[in-house]
Amino acid sequence: MENNQNIQVIDHLYKAFATGDIPTVLGSMSPDITWNEAEGNSLADGNPYIGPDAILNGVFARLGDKHEYFNLVDIELHNMSDNKVLATLRYDGKVKSTGKAYNAQVAHLWTMNGEGKIKAFQQYVDTKKLADSGA
Repeated sequence: MENNQNIQVIDHLYKAFATGDIPTVLGSMSPDITWNEAEGNSLADGNPYIGPDAILNGVFARLGDKHEYFNLVDIELHNMSDNKVLATLRYDGKVKSTGKAYNAQVAHLWTMNGEGKIKAFQQYVDTKKLADSGA
């Protein structure tokens, strides 16, 4: 798949996430996707998450339960070789239990398969900011 098409897939995913369209987000993933949260992130306890259902229940549902709001902002997408897309962005969130807001620097490394589906995800994030907020 052409790398600009990979960028379009990831751009579409972020736009769907922003509007709460989780079925579209999950639909962009290969059935055997491998998803890894950053080491030190509280959600890394399930690494690796295999398949969209594991991601939905182990990551997205927990994010929703824990946060008053959780937004992805300042997203920039970067072409990479070998069917990879790097996204640099920030998490803008507020934790329900602590009332603490945070704005953390993040990078997502996406790996695509030849059919335009996401086959792997690796998160890199300022885990100290997340931990300090209670996230």
